[in-house]
Amino acid sequence: MQTLRVEKLSKTYGEKTLFADIDFMINENDRIGLIGTNGSGKTSLLNVLAGLDTADSGEVIKPNQYRISYLKQVPELDPEATIMNAIFEGSAPIFQIIRNYEEALMLYGQDPENAKYQQRYVDAENKMNQEDAWGAESDVKTILTQLHITDLKQKISSLSGGQKKRAGLAQVLIQAPDLLVLDEPTNHLDFDSIKWLEKYLANYKGALLVVTHDRYFLDQVATQIIELSFGKIYAYQGNYQSFVGQKAERVEREVTAEHKQQQLYKKELAWMRTGAKARTTKQQARINKFNDLKQNLHKVQVDDDVDISLGQQRLGKKVIGIEAGSLKIGTHNILQNFELLVQAHDRIGITGVNGAGKSSLLNVLAGERKLDAGILTIGETVKLAYYRQQTEHIPEDKRMINYLNEVAQNVVDQTGQHISTTQLLERFLFPRSMHGVLIRKLSGGEKRRLYLLKLLMSQPNVLLLDEPTNDLDIGTLTVLEDYLDNFTGAVITVSHDRYFLDKVADKLLIFAGNAQIEQYTGLFTDYLREEEVKKQSKQKSQTAKKNSKQDQRRSHKEKQKTKSKLTYAEKLEFAKLETQIDQLETDKAGLQEQLTQADGADYEKLADLQQKIDQFDQQVEEQMQRWEYLSQFDQ
Repeated sequence: MQTLRVEKLSKTYGEKTLFADIDFMINENDRIGLIGTNGSGKTSLLNVLAGLDTADSGEVIKPNQYRISYLKQVPELDPEATIMNAIFEGSAPIFQIIRNYEEALMLYGQDPENAKYQQRYVDAENKMNQEDAWGAESDVKTILTQLHITDLKQKISSLSGGQKKRAGLAQVLIQAPDLLVLDEPTNHLDFDSIKWLEKYLANYKGALLVVTHDRYFLDQVATQIIELSFGKIYAYQGNYQSFVGQKAERVEREVTAEHKQQQLYKKELAWMRTGAKARTTKQQARINKFNDLKQNLHKVQVDDDVDISLGQQRLGKKVIGIEAGSLKIGTHNILQNFELLVQAHDRIGITGVNGAGKSSLLNVLAGERKLDAGILTIGETVKLAYYRQQTEHIPEDKRMINYLNEVAQNVVDQTGQHISTTQLLERFLFPRSMHGVLIRKLSGGEKRRLYLLKLLMSQPNVLLLDEPTNDLDIGTLTVLEDYLDNFTGAVITVSHDRYFLDKVADKLLIFAGNAQIEQYTGLFTDYLREEEVKKQSKQKSQTAKKNSKQDQRRSHKEKQKTKSKLTYAEKLEFAKLETQIDQLETDKAGLQEQLTQADGADYEKLADLQQKIDQFDQQVEEQMQRWEYLSQFDQ
């Protein structure tokens, strides 16, 4: 069994201890979800496991031939490489063979008369046959298709962030390692790709370690949860739902035990203060026990909840509207006579296929992109905040407190009390010791949390959220969901996170591409369930039609079997068939002679002759079948 062991692993970042003396094991076929708050050290742990960073102490022990493939949150791909070269990167022999074949095929297709390219293609095809690489090639095509990667000639530098993430995911899946390490793999995937990935990972033969905010995804793929909390590792059996209950029980046990320790400490401290002296061995043993108790006494550390109970400005009845809106970007139709009415308490979720224009609609609503036609109206009382997929540029050498002070020195919460930026940072789980920290020292998730705080400080009454679940930890998302539930304004969210959409949206806009937008009232999982029922019903209908046609053909054949002799017309047809078949064979032989004498370099002519020969073969086969059928009856 292929096993990776972590023993006494420790890592610090500046003055912060990320993890200390942690131990765990990853066995073959394990499905592990790694959970922890932003900044707890999850990515640092993944980097150490993948060999991209070193620990301060401890060991990662694995077999010599053990292979690990690691998908980072932001994949590092050569910007000058094509997608094909990037995703087939790796030392595995089978992928070198496939890469060589794909390159040879591309060159041959560009210049089929080039003798060098011809020979390279023949050699590459022979190698594919020798190594039986066609199965792997088929798997690769399936992966690329499911992740909507079609043009392998594109350069990485021309791709969007989402396309790069999908290319990076394809790269690690294709490598089929012993351990697959995925950091936020569902970011930038639409729901059909996520569903496919869940099934793919369920059948994956190696081990899986995944960090994700997608709780439905965790429930589907994880059978174990490892929590990284305050530098320690806690292991739980089961998926995310099981983890939630088990963690609550663990914390309750630790708090109870800590309370008992506190009570015992107070009792022993009172005894010590009576002036007890070590006159007997028994008293000295009690003193030693007290000192041990004092040294080991500690407060149970529990993750706090983010507190975002900020105030907001009044919102009138008129919010946002689009009338007969049309928008085209390049050759892509985004909106076509689109109608939208946003009311004061609306919760609208926007989802659908990638590249269909979901973010473009948010840009229109934010006034950052103009409609080609139609009218956009914004109510006078609207105070809008736009949380984008990409965090706005934050000066890396700016300190957190200064970054927020640019917005305001203090804000008002829902109770009307004034809150300073220092207090706000603490409510957002940034302790005072971090307030003067340079922003470049924050993790990606901590930067996103800081960016969210800055937007909410403006006290908006309309929120536009573009993929807000990307890079936020589950704890922050849970509190954000509660905040949006109590938010009295309008919320419009672009997301592929099924759990998040179920929590924050009761109206949906489903983008299918080419300005096809379906409106749905209800939860996203209900929509997906109904779509699955429709799909199954359609498949059953197609199967029924196919079976009906087969039944009709069988019935026709049965009727034919009852014939005893040919009709007059069939007799005439039968008499001509032999002559027609002979003529077809003669014509085909003539074409074969031309093919033999043709110039071997004239590929266009060769291809045309072969196509005609194939057509004659098909006609001969059809005529022979007809002759055999008619010949069985009385003439």
